[in-house]
Amino acid sequence: MIKNTEPTKDSVIIYSGGLDSTTLLYEERERVALAVTFDYGSNHAAREIACARWHCEHLGIEHIVIDLAFIGKYFDSSLTAGADAIPEGNYDDENMRSTVVPFRNGIMLSVACGLAESRGLKRVLIANHGGDHAIYPDCRPEFVKAMDSAMTAGTYEGVKLAAPYTDITKGDIVKKGTALGIDYGKTYSCYRGKKHHCGRCGTCQERKEAFKEAGIIDPTNYED
Repeated sequence: MIKNTEPTKDSVIIYSGGLDSTTLLYEERERVALAVTFDYGSNHAAREIACARWHCEHLGIEHIVIDLAFIGKYFDSSLTAGADAIPEGNYDDENMRSTVVPFRNGIMLSVACGLAESRGLKRVLIANHGGDHAIYPDCRPEFVKAMDSAMTAGTYEGVKLAAPYTDITKGDIVKKGTALGIDYGKTYSCYRGKKHHCGRCGTCQERKEAFKEAGIIDPTNYED
């Protein structure tokens, strides 16, 4: 009897179309049954969604977009207040706190967990990383651990949360993705959401630093 050696498609990935989640998508592509992008009205949503669709089509992975417009309507964050509201600087600067979307990952993980349970899937993947810890509470190890426990306890199937990049840098992620052959020119990160990355907001600065740390040429088009 020949055993089936095909990997089990057992996972939902929260997929923005940015650098980090694209890397995780490719790294886990043999197990990803569904990629879900959440549109909460951010300045850069349309460009990220376009990138997410491209990569999912390229890999033959089902992709859906879920509207979370209530976040942009009721939550306070510069990410949903227009390009001019986005501060310049690094993530460890105090003014970058305005880019926090309160409990965003908690909300998205809850929806993704429900999707996983509905489809009989066992895991939810998220691509938070070590560089997020300084400014985003819902990217930190203690949050990941707590959400994993809540998801497992709150589902019949015991859905698990996998966040494999929690303790590594964005530079480490770039190295992983480059080894996987990812075209990072087809990812988008800038908080301002214009045609080209501004090069000055926190996520642009971090993107630049990641390629420099990895020793890899940055394919991103920046305004500056």
